[in-house]
Amino acid sequence: MTEPTREETAAYIAEAGRLAWEVPGLAEGLALRPIAKVGIIGAGTMGGGIAMNFATAGYAVTIVESKAEALERGLKVVRGNYQRSADKGRFPQEEVEARMGRITGTLDFSELADCDLVIEAVFENMEIKKQIFANLDATVKQGAILATNTSALDIDEIASATTRPQDVIGLHFFSPANVMKLLEIVRADHTADDVVATSMDLAQKINKIATLVGVCPGFVGNRILFARQKQANKLLYQGIMPWDIDAALNAFGFKMGPFQMSDLAGLDIGWSKGAKTQNPIRDALCELDRRGQKTGAGYYDYDESRNRTPSEVTAKIIEDITGAEPGGMSPRDIVETCIFPMINEGVKILEENKAQRASDIDVVWLNGYGFPPDKGGPMFFGDIVGAPAVLAVMEKLAAEDPEFAPAETLKTLAAEGGKFTELDLGGLKTAATAA
Repeated sequence: MTEPTREETAAYIAEAGRLAWEVPGLAEGLALRPIAKVGIIGAGTMGGGIAMNFATAGYAVTIVESKAEALERGLKVVRGNYQRSADKGRFPQEEVEARMGRITGTLDFSELADCDLVIEAVFENMEIKKQIFANLDATVKQGAILATNTSALDIDEIASATTRPQDVIGLHFFSPANVMKLLEIVRADHTADDVVATSMDLAQKINKIATLVGVCPGFVGNRILFARQKQANKLLYQGIMPWDIDAALNAFGFKMGPFQMSDLAGLDIGWSKGAKTQNPIRDALCELDRRGQKTGAGYYDYDESRNRTPSEVTAKIIEDITGAEPGGMSPRDIVETCIFPMINEGVKILEENKAQRASDIDVVWLNGYGFPPDKGGPMFFGDIVGAPAVLAVMEKLAAEDPEFAPAETLKTLAAEGGKFTELDLGGLKTAATAA
């Protein structure tokens, strides 16, 4: 593929966005489930942000928390977000009270009983989520949609805690949920078609960009992100410093590289004191209370304004743990090592029918992860560089780690000259097409 023009790239992105709303296999004229009242479980960052989406769109929202202080804190954050927007002139001041008036906070789980949609937004722990869904099953009226905001967990297992798995779906909002446009709608094995159709319709009503995806670890967005992060971490063991990796991806067009992003999110996600995880460098940083921007230090050092600088402490930790001498790698090689596995993982996702189409993968990464628009998304970028180039890098990476073996379809594309964006491997099945 020759380098596309700006107009060609923009046209592709626009068409990809339009296609993402189309769900093949749904019966024409399928009746949607009526949604008037929405319940949210959890008043934290995600729960509060999700509640804002629905309150802003005019829905009555009930937020349930287990502790009064957590509920009070969450509602205060929501009000503060609305107030800042009003102060910036994004809507009239009186709209703050109107929107807050649609949100009811409670410690009483039974107040979810008459909700038409309930979204669970609590800690990423399978047993906790299954307990919540068992409680929802016993509490909430029949016909309600029961949704989880999990970013990676098995929704089929979550649904198994209920007697109505046909009503269970994933609604994976991105943080901050009141700002980020992307919504991954995750269809589980038993999710009813009218639940899928209603969720897609709701996404439009709350002003989100939705993609329908299937159940697999990390779904589409995070599954591809995991592949990139693993390669970035591997580069540390070759003596490449985090700031060199980030700089290469910044030059490629990402506003944040993998380690900048980790520092922003917090290095202690999924970590506890004394823990030995698969990422000993991260563990060592956390033990020193270098947990990211929030503690003033992570992979980088930060000043009072959160401006970052490379850290001698981090460099020493990396050298001590990896035993690697500080090394050099060209920005192009860094980009290929981090980006080409994303393309390969996208192909595997399509092979497994966990996305409807290749362009949906690009929609996810353009709107949820800041993929540079001039590159069109990982699959579109794959066509720019060509399947043979991607295959050559993946074969090299697979020699070091079989987990990164080239997808069979990638080999076919390289041999036959096909395009990633034109792959049609069957697509994600709805209940109607799976029957």
